[in-house]
Amino acid sequence: MMKQTLAFLFATLLFPATALPNEEPEQWSRFRGPNGQGISTAIGLPVQWSDTENIAWKTPIPGGNAWSSPVIWNDHIFLTTTTDGGKECRVVAVDRKTGKILWNKPVFTQELRRKHSRNSEATPTPVTDGQRVYAVFASGHFAALDFQGNVVWTNTELDFRSQHGFGTSPILYGDLLITAINPTDGDDGFQVPWDKSYLLALDKNTGKERWRGSRGMSRIGHSVPVIIQVNGKDQILSMAGDVIQGFEPETGELIWTVRHSGEPAVPTPAIGDGLIFVSNRASNPILAIRPDGKGDCTDTHVVWTQKRNSSMTASYLYVKPCLYSAHDSGTFAAHDTKTGEILWQHRLEGRPDSSSIYADGKIYVTTHIGTTTVFKLNADPTKPADILAVNETGETVQATLAVAGKQLFLRTEKELWCIGK
Repeated sequence: MMKQTLAFLFATLLFPATALPNEEPEQWSRFRGPNGQGISTAIGLPVQWSDTENIAWKTPIPGGNAWSSPVIWNDHIFLTTTTDGGKECRVVAVDRKTGKILWNKPVFTQELRRKHSRNSEATPTPVTDGQRVYAVFASGHFAALDFQGNVVWTNTELDFRSQHGFGTSPILYGDLLITAINPTDGDDGFQVPWDKSYLLALDKNTGKERWRGSRGMSRIGHSVPVIIQVNGKDQILSMAGDVIQGFEPETGELIWTVRHSGEPAVPTPAIGDGLIFVSNRASNPILAIRPDGKGDCTDTHVVWTQKRNSSMTASYLYVKPCLYSAHDSGTFAAHDTKTGEILWQHRLEGRPDSSSIYADGKIYVTTHIGTTTVFKLNADPTKPADILAVNETGETVQATLAVAGKQLFLRTEKELWCIGK
């Protein structure tokens, strides 16, 4: 036990969740914000709204079959959409201040293939570095565009097939564009583990492949990778069905694996207290894992498990000293990060298909019926949070909220909303 305690103390994860509040617009550049953790440093965000109240603007997004979340860089908002029944793939830029569509660029056409009913032809959230925006669609095909809407490159080499479709979003690391590729072929990779899943890194300047990092035996998953730092070195943390893994970001070399039976893996892991928090599906436990191992760490690096209120779709949220989970049944819960014990829980209106975000002492939880519950965290984390508002849009929502300045940006089934003054 002493060895495990010491190892835990030396596994230092650098994660800017405790940054000071900032009134300047932050760059919400990827799925769930700057670090992929759903944490915003913004203050003064709106608490109450409806389809007519506290809305700065609404902009219809052309096309459909798209559940990508908005990303923001200064006054540019980017998202993806499709037309022609999902075949024509497009990247859209919207002016943050006015809601005007700046450009709506077709990048390529894709073949329609099998997908889950809760997936779409443009589910992956794009990512931007302030000069270009990078997008991937259901086909596994990629595109990079500059801020004027010019296509810089496309990569349509991947022949992606999956039981559920393409669900994970890309991230940037240096000059690399990285995403998880978890294909299936019948039962292989779906009901039966196989060795065809991998992380893919493209050169963000050219779109050419730089490396593939093999997972080994695993199954289908849609979890978005995140970058963590362990003992001063960066790792890519990535999850698929049956496995949670750390990879070397420059080469794609597999560093460690924790095996955890189940598919599909959808939630993005949360990071905090020197641990990562993950689950594969709602019927499997939440795992708290130390990410400082080598090789197969299943028997040595799992600190605790919690069988109750694991998430199927919504990503986990860490706000010290608690972990927050949203079960598909509509239960939102706070966990003690040292034990996994549930401290309190609340029944939501609807199913949490999108992921929660945190800002200025508040957690925003959106469900598929377009309802967002705003929780004010209690100074005593063992006590239930106060509910400040339950906001309704009247539209289906599967995209995750984005933040810029003192405004929230919500993609509904048909529109992009700017919430706030």
